[in-house]
Parts: sequence; C-alpha cells; structure tokens
Amino acid sequence: RTPPPVSTTDTSVPGTLTIELWYVRDERIAPTRRTRPATVATSRLALTELTAGPTPLEAGTGLTTLLPAGTEVTRIASGVAVVGLPAAAAGPATRRLREAQVVYTLTQFPTVRQVRFGSAAPVARGDYADLLPPIVVTSPSIGQRVTTPLTVAGTADVFEATVSVRVLGATGREVATTFTTATCGTGCRGDYRTTVAYRVDLEQAGTVEVYEVSPADGSRTKVVAVPVTLTTARR
Repeated sequence: RTPPPVSTTDTSVPGTLTIELWYVRDERIAPTRRTRPATVATSRLALTELTAGPTPLEAGTGLTTLLPAGTEVTRIASGVAVVGLPAAAAGPATRRLREAQVVYTLTQFPTVRQVRFGSAAPVARGDYADLLPPIVVTSPSIGQRVTTPLTVAGTADVFEATVSVRVLGATGREVATTFTTATCGTGCRGDYRTTVAYRVDLEQAGTVEVYEVSPADGSRTKVVAVPVTLTTARR
C-alpha cells in the first residue's frame, strides 16, 4: 500500500500553502513539508522546491534531491501531469528515484493522479512503492513546532505491524514513549497514527524517533529521526 496524498491546505495561516516534498535518503524516498505563499501554480511550486533541494535542517537528516534544474510540468490534462526531465547522465536506479520524487510530490494535488515523463506511459505512486523505506513519517514534519500531546503518523511495513515511538529532549533524554499498530505489517504496508504526551519545562529542540523493535535482540531498527521544537503548550 502506498501513502495517500496529503491535504495541501494550511488553514492556520491565511494566504499560505503547505506542500509535501519527497526527497531521497539512503536510496529511498522520504517526505517533508514546507509552507509557502499560496499560489494556483502548485505543481510548479512543488517542482521548484524539489530541484532547489532540502533546507540545511532537512539535509541534516540525510535528505537530498536527485532532480536536475529545469525539471518542469509542461501540462496537466485529465489527471495526468506531463513532466520534462532534462537529459542528465544517470543510471537506471537514479532515474527511478528522480521519477519517484516527482510522482509522489505531484500526486498530492487533486488535479494529478498520474505522471508521464516524455512519451512514456503514465505512472502512479504504486509504480514506485518499492522505493519507500520500511517506515514513512508524515507527521510531525522536520522542523515543526509541536505541542503535547503530539500526533505521529505515516505508513510502515514492520514486524507484526508494531510501530514504536519515542520523544527525546535537547539533551537526548527520553521524555515520552509509546507504540501503535499499523493497519498491516510483516510484508505489507499499513497506515499508523498515534498521539504521545510529553513533558518539558522549557521550549527546546527535540527529536521524534519512529522505529521497529528488532524481534531478534530488542534493539531499535529502521529508525526515522525527525528533529522538532518541543513547546510547553498543551492542546
């Protein structure tokens, strides 16, 4: 199962748009989110952000982009976005990762269900599902200011569908932990969503780790670490 497209509407800040961008980490694709001034040219904005690459904070988590400058949407019709990828030397694996970045990013928009690269047949998220890491975290996003309890969500294909979460404070001290069950696991990808309450006395940098507990030795494996700001606010 592939992650569903996210809502691109940010109602908390008038005149802005929150978009999901899929970058590359360890030869897999992974999402982050950014809020930008609202525009009707959402696909163009998304590809511009993708080709520009990750922010320093995002790059610090291992994210990078493989898209060459000049990648653009030439038209969108009947749910298919036609994308021009500049000719750039790359092997088959790199080309697929580039395409996956574009497909997962553009299909978040309701006007795009598939993407066509040049004269090739249209493709969709399912064509690149093998490029997803075992754990995808869609919430919280990198750099997000969070309140307690915070929501942790995404998709996972992990042992017995058990997804573990812990929250670390600025010193690395564990300030909260929980676990949840994805809708599928051990060979299939399912959705997961949970909340975790943490307590800190001062606003500080923190990390949300989502991981699988190894059935072999109990260690944390397949860890996705998301840097956030832990606020003292409650909701």
